Amino acid sequence: MKHARIVYGGVVHRVTEADNAPGHVLLPDGRVLAEEAVTWLPPIEPRTTFTLAINYADHAKELAFKAPDEPLGFLKAANTFVGHRARTLRPLDVAFMHYECELAVVIGKTARGVSRDDAYDYVAGYTVANDYALRDYLENWYRPNLRVKSRDTCTPLGPWLVDRDDVPDPMNLNLRTSVNGVQTQSGNTRDMVFDVPALIEYFSSFMTLAPGDLILTGTPDGIVNVMPGDEVVTEIEGIGRLVNTLAPFPS
Repeated sequence: MKHARIVYGGVVHRVTEADNAPGHVLLPDGRVLAEEAVTWLPPIEPRTTFTLAINYADHAKELAFKAPDEPLGFLKAANTFVGHRARTLRPLDVAFMHYECELAVVIGKTARGVSRDDAYDYVAGYTVANDYALRDYLENWYRPNLRVKSRDTCTPLGPWLVDRDDVPDPMNLNLRTSVNGVQTQSGNTRDMVFDVPALIEYFSSFMTLAPGDLILTGTPDGIVNVMPGDEVVTEIEGIGRLVNTLAPFPS
């Protein structure tokens, strides 16, 4: 099942996707609304968010780096998340800002010392993340700093949280990004350097994961500069299609 959080009539609602109406939301009272009729929130309120640098071999090659020997993880602040169809602010002094289409893994129960064989038992579901980066502020490709990865509005998330059992093989999903209707990025989750079970095993080996924690699993190659006014669509097979528009900051 696909779940979402939206605002309609000034009230936050937890909704599901309407049967026989893809993209439409079903309110708890039975009303069906088009996606344009509501304001979308991130499908969860992230607790701790883990983000991966250089977790696709082709992206490592694109950046002229060797694939890492262990996950290159760093943390992301909650202020950065926005929902489907939201605006992301692009600083006017930035020369290069790019999207990153990523499979986001939502933790469903407390996890500590989890083996890779049991890792999927701790997953609640999956959603789509677009983890923008501002290269002008980048000091370390391997663990980007706060100005690169924790800026307000710079991580669209959603629109749906898809239940774990409705994604039979999360390690064989096509990813793609388009800018103003032109495809610029494509890849598949099978090309991750560290797959979902490996990441859960790694992070839970030294800290406790809790329900609502989020793991952003990295992006394939194909990143390009985006500008105010651009519409960026990040899409993952079976998970969702996340739409975002760039706006100037300050505006």
